[in-house]
Amino acid sequence: MEVVVTTKIKLLPNEEQKELLLKTLKQMKDGLNFASEVAYKNNFLAHSKKLQKLVYNDLREKFGLKSQMACNACNIVSGNYATEITNKTFSKVFYKNAKLVYSYGRDFTFAKNNLISIGTLEKRAKMPYSIKGNEKYFDGSWEFATSELKYKKGKFYLHISVKKEIEEPKIYKNVVGVDLGMRFLTTAIDSKDNHLFYKGGKVTKIRAKHLNLRKRLQECGTKSAKRKLKKLSGKERRFMTNENHCVSKALVHFAGENSIITLENLEGINITTKVRDNENHFRYHRMSWAFYQLRQFIEYKAKLNKSIVVHVNPAYTSQKCPKCGHTHKENRNKDKHIFECKACSYKSNDDRIGAMNLRQLGIEYHSRINEKNEQTI
Repeated sequence: MEVVVTTKIKLLPNEEQKELLLKTLKQMKDGLNFASEVAYKNNFLAHSKKLQKLVYNDLREKFGLKSQMACNACNIVSGNYATEITNKTFSKVFYKNAKLVYSYGRDFTFAKNNLISIGTLEKRAKMPYSIKGNEKYFDGSWEFATSELKYKKGKFYLHISVKKEIEEPKIYKNVVGVDLGMRFLTTAIDSKDNHLFYKGGKVTKIRAKHLNLRKRLQECGTKSAKRKLKKLSGKERRFMTNENHCVSKALVHFAGENSIITLENLEGINITTKVRDNENHFRYHRMSWAFYQLRQFIEYKAKLNKSIVVHVNPAYTSQKCPKCGHTHKENRNKDKHIFECKACSYKSNDDRIGAMNLRQLGIEYHSRINEKNEQTI
């Protein structure tokens, strides 16, 4: 199975190279907005080749973009308009920041003496770089793919996609059921009945603090308040990303190698789930938490740990008794977070019950894998 990860390196350009990189980013941003304007006027043109015929010469002559940069700009813009059409939002795409994509071996390469050679509008620039904290991705076992140049607080970073082929295990030693939520970000139980509860109270408290501050700043409406709002948005987003990294790392470590991690398929859950009147204050926290990002982090970390993630239908997993199989909505008391089976009186935490039922679905999936393997043999 293939694992794809994005790693980050810090570029260390001299003053001349800084100016070249800044100029390249500015021209790319202007070129993207120009191509976006053309695509918008041509009925949300989402076909990169057709858009390229309309804007390629202008991107090269007016904005000075290199051939590959112009092609990448068309791919980026057409991809964004394809998303607009899929989501049925139909609004014009505007780029506040440049999205400068490089291809390994074509636009950037690693040269001798710990230098990186990267393309600019005028010439390729060779500069030193730092891989502190990401050394494992430069041990020769990972393959470099595309990258994106970022400029933040006066510093340049290159976000590089790296991939590696990892052999999928033939035997899985452990099955883990994972229930996702806000009271506990993850509740997990494995084949040996070991438990992992990752509390979400701290997360809810910090995000509530951000929400209240955001409301006050929005009511204020001054320029300084708007600057503070922008800074606050980035801070909260970084906090969420870091928390999801911590949760996924703890879960994958708990599962161990050669495990099947069973997650709920929660696509569209925020659209279909009804929120009771006395739960409205939880609506914001549930609907805005990055569960999709958390799932992605769990998936790639699991692959690195020689494990797989399977997604199952979560229907009735919080209402079904894992002991006798009796399923009824009255089995669960949401207010007290207690599950008590009306048939056999089995009683436990409702999040733990969900994880137990998900583990059972993972065990059934494991059995189907073994049956297929036996038939193949």
